[in-house]
Amino acid sequence: MTDRTHTGPGGRRRRRGEQLMVPQAEFDSYYGRPVIKAPSWQARDIAGYFFLGGLAGAGSVFAASAQFTGRPRTATALKISSLAGVSLSAAALVHDLGRPSRFANMLRVFKPTSPMSMGSWLLSVYGPAAGAAAASAATGRLPGAGAVATGTAALLGPAVASYTGVLAADTAVPAWHGAHRELPYLFTASATAAAAGMALVVGPVRENTPARCAAGLAALADTAVMRATERRLGPVAESYRTGRAGTLLRTAQALTLAGAAGAAVLGRNRPAAIASGLALLAGSACTRFGVFAAGIASAGDPKYTVGPQRERLDREAR
Repeated sequence: MTDRTHTGPGGRRRRRGEQLMVPQAEFDSYYGRPVIKAPSWQARDIAGYFFLGGLAGAGSVFAASAQFTGRPRTATALKISSLAGVSLSAAALVHDLGRPSRFANMLRVFKPTSPMSMGSWLLSVYGPAAGAAAASAATGRLPGAGAVATGTAALLGPAVASYTGVLAADTAVPAWHGAHRELPYLFTASATAAAAGMALVVGPVRENTPARCAAGLAALADTAVMRATERRLGPVAESYRTGRAGTLLRTAQALTLAGAAGAAVLGRNRPAAIASGLALLAGSACTRFGVFAAGIASAGDPKYTVGPQRERLDREAR
């Protein structure tokens, strides 16, 4: 009767149940270099681009809802804030790219399978729509065209708010790629919290009931998706809990929950509404910067790359 054997690490065949006498090697680097190359993105530019784009996209949805439900002051203020957000977001992206012509070059290709290509085209369509909506609302001119622009920006807003999560997850960075299913939802929840916060800051209290409700739902969704992200990542989730990323994400959770609670309980008081809105905005920004920091930390530590690969191979061997 033949013994049952299988191929172990290194290609050596061994009997089932036999333990290796030589432990697996621990990799610290690849010839003095990290196993994967971390993105060369600057945190201020790209994490800011993530946050401002999310604020703009979700803000356009809030603006359209406010306009169609008879909340004109909130609608106008949110249209202007969305225009400011997408403009600053594009400026941050161009600054990271180095030259404006590089952004224009990305529009030379339309590639549906590339998040970067689709994101560039999305911004190029959303930006003018958000600008036209804000201009019409601020001047009172061309209300028909303004309504069309408002609807267009609102339709594109969810994609603008979430596509940066797809963009990050499309990289080889362990903390981002491993959470490719959850990251777009996390960015959407964070963007919703930011837009609700902006509505609380710029809108009158008599018009802020939808924003207060949205803030509570966004805070719950943000917390739930972050927990799901950590469960899926397993050991790689350590990069979300430690170092700069851990500090930022814990701060984000505290600010988001505090802002949502303040909006629910004290949202009819103008100073309290502003304070709650600022907390939600700051919490959303901390979430984006925290996720960015976690990704950079995971790319720099080989254990977050090699460990999950070994676990997958072990599962397949079993």
